[in-house]
Parts: sequence; structure tokens; C-alpha cells
Amino acid sequence: MADYLVIVESPAKAKTIGKYLGKRYMVKASMGHIRDLPKSKLGVDVARDFEPHYITIRGKGDVLKTLRDASKKVKRVYLAADPDREGEAIAWHLANYLDVNPDGPCRVVFHEITKQAVQEAFAHPRPIDRDLVNAQQARRILDRLVGYKISPLLWKKVRKGLSAGRVQSVALRLVCDREKEIREFKPEEYWTLTARFKVDGRTFEAKFVGVGDQKVELANEEEVKAILARISGQSFTVIGVRKSERRRNPAPPFTTSSLQQEAARKLNFRAQKTMSVAQQLYEGLEIGKEGSVGLITYMRTDSTRVSPVAQEQARSYVEKTYGAAYLPEKVKQYQTRSGAQDAHEAVRPTEVARTPESIKAYLNRDQYRLYKLIWERFVASQMAPAVLDTVSADIQAGDVLFRAAGSKVKFPGFMTLYVEGEDDAKEEENRDLPDLRQGQELPEPALEPKQHFTQPPPRYTEARLVKTMEELGIGRPSTYAPTLETIQKRGYVLLQERRFVPTELGEVVVELLKEFFPEIIDVEFTAQMEERLDGVGEGRVNWVEMLEEFYQDFQKQLDLAEQAMQHVHLEEEESDEICEKCGRRMVYKHGRFGKFLACPGFPECRNTKPILKSIGVSCPKCGGDLVERRAKRGRIFYGCKNYPSCDFVLWDRPTGEKCPQCGSLLVLRKAKDKETVQCSNPQCDFKGNALEKAEKGNSAGRRSAVETM
Repeated sequence: MADYLVIVESPAKAKTIGKYLGKRYMVKASMGHIRDLPKSKLGVDVARDFEPHYITIRGKGDVLKTLRDASKKVKRVYLAADPDREGEAIAWHLANYLDVNPDGPCRVVFHEITKQAVQEAFAHPRPIDRDLVNAQQARRILDRLVGYKISPLLWKKVRKGLSAGRVQSVALRLVCDREKEIREFKPEEYWTLTARFKVDGRTFEAKFVGVGDQKVELANEEEVKAILARISGQSFTVIGVRKSERRRNPAPPFTTSSLQQEAARKLNFRAQKTMSVAQQLYEGLEIGKEGSVGLITYMRTDSTRVSPVAQEQARSYVEKTYGAAYLPEKVKQYQTRSGAQDAHEAVRPTEVARTPESIKAYLNRDQYRLYKLIWERFVASQMAPAVLDTVSADIQAGDVLFRAAGSKVKFPGFMTLYVEGEDDAKEEENRDLPDLRQGQELPEPALEPKQHFTQPPPRYTEARLVKTMEELGIGRPSTYAPTLETIQKRGYVLLQERRFVPTELGEVVVELLKEFFPEIIDVEFTAQMEERLDGVGEGRVNWVEMLEEFYQDFQKQLDLAEQAMQHVHLEEEESDEICEKCGRRMVYKHGRFGKFLACPGFPECRNTKPILKSIGVSCPKCGGDLVERRAKRGRIFYGCKNYPSCDFVLWDRPTGEKCPQCGSLLVLRKAKDKETVQCSNPQCDFKGNALEKAEKGNSAGRRSAVETM
């Protein structure tokens, strides 16, 4: 019989930890939080120092009974929830429920689930950290006060079902403010002038810089013509060549934010998906004879700090695999950004020797790709810098100056393994120039003047919004992904071409909050509140005093809004579709995946339908129209309009053409940003290379016809 009960959040984590502790330990899962504020009411007694009224979460009764029964059979209970505020709060609630002394050695904390880390943690149990518990409680109460006080006001003045949250409202404001910038943006014309030279059989480009020693911006076509006239008949001469060596350092190991950004760029993962897969890697997966293994360190962190043991593992691997030249003389240390909590290490593999390829067979596709990203980023972070030879050449025609710039990799260093993704690629990177010398006369170039217009700032991608939130101090590692999910679920924003676009509803809510709750939606105020919550966790700030200070002004704003906020009527666009359940004409609504049809009789009638977009292809099974549909998680697929009487479905978009080999529909299949035409029949191996070539030929013919018109 076991002597000790260990409680963690999940069965996967329980399984991984159990094998390191032996038979004297019984490991069970609480399945996350066990108590919370009630959903049906505020659950906070403001008059009694914001005393929270916690209740057992629905469905957790059986779990708690199991844990209580188990706790009575052992000598001691250890609480091993995650090493953060939420984990500390879970441990505190469990201690209260199971009559465990929270001031005794009951709390066990580890940042990676390895044998050494787990056994070390159990050798040094500690009391529950009341400051961390207070920080979680203060955050929960603060969010509850904002949400449960403002949301009913929005229901009354705008529409039922709306919500306002402390962090989500500021994130929504960022999206809406960016949209306003885009609308108000006035494009300005400008021109570039490029000289294209051919030297020693190699082509390179030089950009117009200015006249004499003055830099000149070309604003219109007249100015370009003036420059072209100025260089007409002039020879082009190299008047200066500057060569230098530039070092490019590797990116630091991942924080939560940078992991979400890079997974979005390189894997097309949503923030929520990144965190879900990372959780699986952290809690443990079955790896052959090793059994259940925790593959990465804790994934909610704002630190780039790495343990000396992990650094040595990486350095040893680099030297053995790539040679001493790829190993920096000194161990790489990275500066954690100002204001970071630095409570955990960076996100890294728990064992460098466990390479992605060596465990690929035991992981699903998403797990493998994310693990590979984390592993490569960490190992590369401990490698030598890349060395690039850069060259810049000034070329003169009369008194008009052009400049060519380029670089080539002299020593790849860390780039051999990993290069950080970029939102905007740099043009000159890896563009090599021919050998040019001062005084060299160049052949006459092809001159290419080009008209441009300044572009508005781009809409936020998930990665860019997470980065902006982190830079502004809004939210913390655990809140980025849930915040982005919430503003989509509420219909405040849509994702179009992987970028956030605010809906009319989202913009209305932001404007109302700006007018009546300026602090709630203020970026700086929200960042300051985050800092004060961090202060509670560090024991520097009294949580009750912090809430009292906030609530005094907040209540005044609430009272004013109740009186002064006008009713906002959002017109609902009617469709031609009739609700088959109640006969009303259905209306268009916005959801997280775009528009859908809903019955206006809600809540009496809750009927909803997807908007079926015909793709102009007939169903091969029944002759009906094939339409675009969305699965529950948002993935697009193509099915028959006559569903459920016809169940024909395809995951890839049909072209409308039939396979020349078997007669099934041909589809466009995407792989690595390339589209190929293939047969939809899995038993047929037809791939439409010839068909693609024919299509390209037709396209070229069409372009030629247009150009000769």
C-alpha cells in the first residue's frame, strides 16, 4: 500500500511522474481546478474586503471524493500542480478541501518532468506560497468584477450575450485601432529607380540614392524623368566599394510569446493549438521502452534563462555533431526582457540527446513539428554566430549616385541548424555581388523606374498581436492564447487570411468602453495593473488594497454609464433563408470563423446554419451542388448541399475536372505553399503535372493576348 498521495492536474502528468516515484507513492489527477467563483452570480463580497465565495466546479464531485478517500489512506499528501499562479491556487484549494496544512511541507514544484527534477523536488517540499495564491485570487476577482459588472450593461444597451474583459478589451482595442489607422490612411506616391547591370555574366541591381552628396526621394514621375535626363549619355563608374564582416547571433531559446509567434510563422499553428500541443510534450508521451517521458520544460514562461546542465548538453551535442568551430568559446547567456518574472527556465527540450528524428515514430505530426522547432531553437541558441561578408558599392553616373548592397554567408554557424522566421523578409540578405573595384567602368544598365504607393500598417496576425501584447505589458504568458480565442468567440473579430479584422460589433463595444470606461480599455493602465498583480505575487503589494483602489473609480464609472450610455441598435442583415423550426426569416451573424445564419428568435429558437458557398462543381454521387463547409475546428472542407441525404465529402477543393485514369474528381492539393492537381480517389495515383503545364500555357497565352491589345 502507498504511503504518500501525490496530486497533479492531468492523467498524462500523473503517469509520467508515477514511474519516477515508485510504489510508495500513489499519483492521482485533479483534472485541473476543483473550485471557482460561481457562474450564476458575482461571487465576490465587495463590502467584506472582496471576499470570494468559491464553489466546487460542476462535475468535479466524483474526482474530489476519490481524492479524499485516497488521502485518508496515506501518511502525507503532496500537491504537485504546475509551477505558476494557477498551479499554486489549485494546490491551495486542494489543501483546504483535504485538510492538508498549507503551511507544512506539502507543495512540490518542478519545471520539467524528468527523473532528476521530480526526485529533487520531492526531496525539498515547501509550504504553499500564499503570495502566489493571493496574486491568482486578486487576478480572478479583478477579472470577475470587470466582466460581471460591465457585461450586463452591454447586454442592456447593445445586445445579449456580449462580454467585456480586462485583458480581452485591450486586445480588441489594438485590433480596432489598427483598423481605424488603415481606414484613415492616405497613400502617398513615390518612385524608385533601379539600374540593372551585367558584369562577368552576373546580374546585380543598384538603387538610386541621390544627387551629389544629397539623398533624394523621388515623389513623382516628373522627378524620375529629370533624373533619367540627368544621366542620359553618362558612363556608370564604381566610385567606392566597402567590404565588412557582420556577425549574426542566434535567437534566444523560446519564451511562451516567442514560441507562439514562431509556431505561427513556421507551422501555421494558432496560439491555442501551440499551447495545447506544448502541454502534451510537457506532461509526457509514450516513447518506446522509455515509457512516458516529459519532452520539454514548462511552457508558460517569460524567461530565456537556461540551466547550466542543459547548456552543457547542447554544447556537447554541437561539438560532437558539427565540430569545435560551431561552438562559441563562452557559454551563451541571454538577457531576459525587463519586467519578466523569470520564475521558470526558457522552453527547451528536457534532454538534448533525444533528437526529433530519434523519437519521431512515437509522436503525431503536430507533436513532432513543435518538438523539432523547440529542440532546434534551443540547440542553435548555444551555437556560434554566423559570419556574413557584406559589400556595398557606390556607382556614379555624372553626379547621380546609385548603391548596390549584398551579403553572402562566410561561416554558417547556428544557421546550419535553425534560422528564426521573419514577418518581413529582408531583400539584401544573401544577395551576392560580383567583384567590383573602385574606378571600374560598368556597361550601360537597364534602367527600371517604378511607381509605388505607401501602404497602411498591416492588420494583426496572431503572432504579431501576441508580440505587441507582450511588448506593451498586457497579459502574461498564460493569458495570450485564451485572450485571442475569447475575442473571436464573442464575434468581436474575424480571422481573414490569417489576420484579425474587427466586426461592427467589436468596434461598437470598443467605442463604448473608450467613452465610459477609459481606464479598463487603456493600454498603459492595464500594463500597470499587471505589474501590481506581479507585485502581489512577490509580496510587495497588498491584494485587498489594490482591489479597493481600483474599485472606487470603477464603481463611479459604472454608475455614470448606467445613466448616460445610450442604447445602440445594430441592424441585423436578413437573409432569404427561412428557419425550418419556427418560420422566421434567418439573419446573418458573425462567429469566430466568419458569417453564419441564425434564427432571430433566440433564445426561444436556437437554430443556426452555415452559409453554403457553392463552388460551381456538381456532386458525383447525387448531382447536387458541392459547397464549402467548415468543420468544428474551422477547417474548410467540401460537401454536398443535399447533406444529410447525401454524404459526399472532400477535404481538398475539387477543380470540376475528372481524372483521365479513373473518372473521379480532380482536386487541388496544397503542400508547402504549392498546389498540385491530384485525383481524389485514394486508390488512384494520378498527379496532374501535364494538366498543370497546359494550364500554365493557357495562362501565358491569355497574358500575351492582353499585352498585345
